[in-house]
Amino acid sequence: MPRHGIHDTAPATRWEDAYLSGNGRHGALVHGRTDAETVVVTHHDLVLPDAASGVEPPALAGELPAVQDLLLAGEQAEAVRRFGGDWEPRYVQPFHPGFAVSWVRSRREEVTEYRRELDFRTGVVTTRWREGGGEWLAECFVSRADDVVVQRLVAPEGAAVEAEIGLDGRLPGAPDGLRAAVRSVYRPAEIAAGAELPRDTALLRLRARYPDSSYGYRGAARIVATGGTVRCDGPRVYVSGAAELLVLTRTARGEIGPPASELSRLDTGMYRLPADHRELLARHVALHGPAYDRVGLDLGAPEEDRQRPVAELLERQSADPSVLQPALLEALFAAGRYHLLSASGALPPRLCGLWTGDWHTAWGGAFTTNANLNLQIASAATGDLPEATHALAALVRGQLTDWRTNARLLYGTRGVVAPAHTDGTNGLQYHFNHSWAHHLWTAGADWLLQPLVEYVETSGDLDFLRTELLPLLAEVADFYADFLTRTDPDGTLVLVPSYSPENHPTGPDGTQLPAAASINATMDLAAARHALLTAADLTELHTDASGAHWRTVADRLPDYRVNADGALAEWAWPSSGDTYDHRHVSHLYPVWPLDEISPDTTPALAEAARTALLLRGDENHSGHGHLHRALAAARLDDPVLTGRQLSQLLIRDFYFRSLMSSHYPDRNVYNADVAHALPAVLIELLLRSHPATATAPARLVLLPALPDALPHGSLYGLRTRFGAVVRSLSWTPAAVTVVLCSPVDQELTVRSGAVGKHAPVRLLLTAGEERTVRFDR
Repeated sequence: MPRHGIHDTAPATRWEDAYLSGNGRHGALVHGRTDAETVVVTHHDLVLPDAASGVEPPALAGELPAVQDLLLAGEQAEAVRRFGGDWEPRYVQPFHPGFAVSWVRSRREEVTEYRRELDFRTGVVTTRWREGGGEWLAECFVSRADDVVVQRLVAPEGAAVEAEIGLDGRLPGAPDGLRAAVRSVYRPAEIAAGAELPRDTALLRLRARYPDSSYGYRGAARIVATGGTVRCDGPRVYVSGAAELLVLTRTARGEIGPPASELSRLDTGMYRLPADHRELLARHVALHGPAYDRVGLDLGAPEEDRQRPVAELLERQSADPSVLQPALLEALFAAGRYHLLSASGALPPRLCGLWTGDWHTAWGGAFTTNANLNLQIASAATGDLPEATHALAALVRGQLTDWRTNARLLYGTRGVVAPAHTDGTNGLQYHFNHSWAHHLWTAGADWLLQPLVEYVETSGDLDFLRTELLPLLAEVADFYADFLTRTDPDGTLVLVPSYSPENHPTGPDGTQLPAAASINATMDLAAARHALLTAADLTELHTDASGAHWRTVADRLPDYRVNADGALAEWAWPSSGDTYDHRHVSHLYPVWPLDEISPDTTPALAEAARTALLLRGDENHSGHGHLHRALAAARLDDPVLTGRQLSQLLIRDFYFRSLMSSHYPDRNVYNADVAHALPAVLIELLLRSHPATATAPARLVLLPALPDALPHGSLYGLRTRFGAVVRSLSWTPAAVTVVLCSPVDQELTVRSGAVGKHAPVRLLLTAGEERTVRFDR
């Protein structure tokens, strides 16, 4: 059976290799050291304040007609300048670590038999070692039930914990003006009551104030020394003679008030928790374990490979790039699900997930919405992790007022426009730039709502659809109904201004234009059409209202363009040429995730999309570029292209020893895109589903893009976009078999392999009954 965890034979020597735990609010980076352990505590709320945050975008709607005229006349540079291109730059408030919980203990004996491991099923990081003839045990997890970081250190029989414990608020990159203070106290309630103190319990308090700000964050660590004593001494707690040490930690951000009251909420909450590690763990695992276990993948890896340290698996893959290592892929699939679940809760995963050990997070550790966020949660719906989808819904819900402000001020319309970048505290558009003209990108709201549409399709959650999603879809459709006013001489609507992240078109002479403003970017067109038709279809299906007014607008949108190279063009505007060597493939949005272009339904456009993939360069090998191309290639039934992109992610050293990933090859820039999105790539090459339409039944495709390097395997628990659950999917070189169970009676078609390989078969599913289908390969 595949293992559900990883292990290493040495502690982490840098924070990027620390094993990770999280509950979607708090995170922990565990180094696994034996005599000077460091656990970095993070929280989704921890962002460094910026006085410019929350400033509304300029009111540019009055300039829009003139800007449209300029763009239609080919004056890109002047159009961008006039439409906010020289507005003062604004930046996200950067995500940062909170503090480190550290303990230092005396060690007189040599350490042997060291093992650091992470159990994905429980979220527990365990470190074991032998010292002086006995085994020491250190554990850490972040409770999904009690929202607390739980650490435990257990001494072997005949030994005792002798340690100094502190909170370190000066982590790498901390700003010079950060004011951080730590003090230790005995149990506050007992001090107030004048009681005789049991000297086995103490509290460490951290208070940090941001530079030039009334805001800061607080930390509280409750320390329980079972069988021993504690001694408070300024910023440290000293533990003596304990059989077991328990540390419970939380952090919170907000205005820093009077010292007497600033930590009352954290203190009170800490002392309501049981000082029983077993009870705390059981409550957490009851929530975390079933969520993680909903889906599993077995690629038939040799058992001896599954038992290897993860660093060895990574080295073996790099040593022989031509052969995919099944044990490594199993581990990456499991780790990706674990890390995505652990980073999703109050908010979805950031660019760095939920973890950083340095204040200098790349791109502010924010949410980049033009590619990265959607890639990270691409497996959430089919991979049955609604925790990630609901976290995305929470982000959207908290920013709707700002999205409406963007639409009103920039375009003078109803509805919503989503920003390309946000720190999670607001959704205002601020990315005004001549070359990175994200304020001209209108596809963001449709892009961010598509995972919520897939959640409804896979879960059948009609309450969520009616109360939350439908009103949002209507606002996106209303935006396009108001915005799409310009036409060409034939009366076809023209989407202007437009932007294809993060690329520039070429002009008639073939040179790349200096300004990124454009007309009819394929992603924007696809988003407009999808938003209008999805709002119309779902409104008419689930309410008494009509969507005809949105459908009328969609029918007037232009077709996609195939360029002279036979490729799907990135801009459906004749004078805009393609720039191929680029990390983004935004123009394949109608392929993935929308399914508007598919080998089954639009074979000519599907071939043009495949040509676009073949022509696309690697540019700087950004991980999200390889991921996006792999997902699109799988939707196009191309195992060779899919396998090629998958291999790039495995052989270019994207993974740290923690199986968290980097943005660039060679473990350069800590980033969660590859780690979180790889399960989606594996799912897409194994199984693809399509919901029923008004004219066609639901469709299921088995092994649409399976590379030859993965001849055996099985998968369980996936959810299809027509609501059925895949009880199991198994394949050998001879056959593929799927077992489905649907909550409702329905008809669908099923085929195996690329389009044309096997004729699809019709299948009737009866509610609650399992149905098995087998194809010879």
